[in-house]
Order: sequence, then C-alpha cells, then structure tokens
Amino acid sequence: MSHCTTPLLLLAGLLASTASSAREVPAPAAHVDADGPYIVRDGEQVQARWICDDKVVTRDQTATRVAPVCGYPHPVDVAPGAVAAVDVLPAVPRVVVLSDIHGQYDLLVQLLRANGIIDAQDRWARGTDTLVVAGDVFDRGPKVTEAFWLLYSLQQQASAAGGAVHFVLGNHETMVLYDDLRYVNPKYLRSAQLLGRSYPQLYGPDSVIGQWLRTRPVLLRIGNTLFLHGGISPDALALALDPAATNAAYRSSLGLPREQVKADPATASLYDGKTSPIWYRGYFDGRLDTDGVQAVLDRLGLERIVVGHTSMPHVSSFHGDRVIAVDSSIKNGENGELLFIEEGRLSRGLLDGNRVPLAPGVIGLDD
Repeated sequence: MSHCTTPLLLLAGLLASTASSAREVPAPAAHVDADGPYIVRDGEQVQARWICDDKVVTRDQTATRVAPVCGYPHPVDVAPGAVAAVDVLPAVPRVVVLSDIHGQYDLLVQLLRANGIIDAQDRWARGTDTLVVAGDVFDRGPKVTEAFWLLYSLQQQASAAGGAVHFVLGNHETMVLYDDLRYVNPKYLRSAQLLGRSYPQLYGPDSVIGQWLRTRPVLLRIGNTLFLHGGISPDALALALDPAATNAAYRSSLGLPREQVKADPATASLYDGKTSPIWYRGYFDGRLDTDGVQAVLDRLGLERIVVGHTSMPHVSSFHGDRVIAVDSSIKNGENGELLFIEEGRLSRGLLDGNRVPLAPGVIGLDD
C-alpha cells in the first residue's frame, strides 16, 4: 500500500496544479448594478466615472472631493499625490491586522465597526492606533472598488488623527496589474468593457488608486514584527534584509508583463510562486519547522512575522507565536477576524466585537 500512495498523491497534486494553471478568465457579467468611482487626475482636473444600472456616469471637476453617485457610498477626498510608503517604523502600542478582503466590503465594514476601528459612518475611530491590511483586496468578491476606497480614505483619516493605516501588497494585486484576470469577479470585466479600458488599465498609473497601489510596500516592519502577505522563506532572506530595496523593486515592476517579471533575473525572486514574499506558504505546509522559523527570525532580528495569503478558519498562532496567520477566510463572505497586538499581547477580534485568544494553528491547512 505504501508503495502506491506516494505516486497517487503526486498525481493528484499534478492534476490540481494543472487545473489551477488552466483556470480561464471568466466571461463578463451581463449587467453591473453599481460600481465606482474610477478616478483619474490630470493636472488640476479630476475625472470620476461610475457604472450605475449598466450605464456610465462621468463627472469632470476641479474640486478634489468626489461626491458619491453609486458604488462606494461615501465622498472621496483625492489626496494631492501618493508618496512611497515607509518600509521600517518604530514600535507602536497597538496594531490591528487583517488580510485577504477579496472584494467582501460589506463583511469588512461589519468587522471593523464591531471592533471599534471605524464608526457608524465608516470613519476612522482608533485615534493614534495602527491598522495593517496584509494584501489581497482584488479578485473574487463583488465590492473590490468599495474596499479600496474605504482603505484609501481611512489612511487619510488615521493620519490626521495621529494614527496610521498601512496597505501591504498581496499576490492578487500584482496579478491584476500584470493582467492575470483568472480570479476577477465577472462584474469588473463588464465595468471595464463599459468604460472602454482593460481591467488593469482601470488601475493604471494615471488613476488615483493605481498611483496609490504603486507606492505601497510588500514588506513592512513595525518594531520587532514583520508584516507581509505570504512570508519570508529561507531562500528569500536577502529580500527581507533590505526591505527598502525590495519594496522599490516591487514598485518598479508593478504592471510589467507576467512573463517578463518571472524571466528577468532582477525580478524573478519577487514573483517566484513558491518562495517569494507574496506567495510563500512554508510556515503552514510542513516545509519549515519551528527551528527553521526561529532561524529566520534570528537572522532578521524579529520576534514574529504576521502574514495573510494562506486561508485559516481563524486568526491563528503557529510555531509558538512566531508566525501569526491573519487570513481568516473573509473571502468567503461569511466570517472574519482581526489580530490585535497590544504592547506585545496578542488576541483576535471577532465579528461580534468580542475579543478572544488566538486559535492554535494546524499545520497542513492550505488555501
């Protein structure tokens, strides 16, 4: 029996891999009820466009506050310009973390309200605290646009209050920008048709959210904690030892063709599907044991690494709190949790606002 099990498992893995790689881009939806705004800035002029009941609505204006028409329900204040995010920050008393929103805006709002991160009007309510979103707003769910505008707006509001909101790029941000649309919700392919641009072009360098995405980091260190989407593998330690250079390399490569970034020796390690910071799952699938994790932490001078990307039923602790997994399967649209780091104490915030200890991680769970 043992002689045939391994080949069967290998065959099953090969078939699964082939099925995944062969996934086709979905057909556009037949109708878009509401989407937007998509905002571009040209000098002093701001153009905002929405899809309302499958029709394009356009507003050209010089004011930088864009009133809602349909889609995102709040006014958008267009910032003067996006600047590159800081890569390394000093420790702060409280950090709240989540990841992998995947277009589930309504669930995101419910979770943030229940835990006092935003108020009933969806405005920042945590004063000088810090919120980190560890990647993957794009794809799957039906309200990607709304989720981006909420995070964009909360970043401004938090900064004004002395706090901070950080968005760390995930693999799905890079995928959409290099035109891998296999996981895009069909709604957005219809929106792109109606707006006369490809979906990646809606987030091009001329768009407000596109500019913002191109200034976000992949690696963010706050005190003794590293936040990123996938993880740091032993093979990619050099990337984490110089986060400024790594983040700059990702920023300059965003939107380049997939084949180019994977083939170019200068960027191949950034996009390697097994070992790169946006794809690595080795903390959870048995590739790296606790001693191996500790060796990575020691080399980087860290206490813990916080990651998304690998879906869990709960915010979970692995390897004795050395790795915290914050992808709590928000993408399914049914439940979600937050990680709280408060003066080094760890807990998770539930959808009803209750706070409980972290769930124990189970090696072998995979997305």
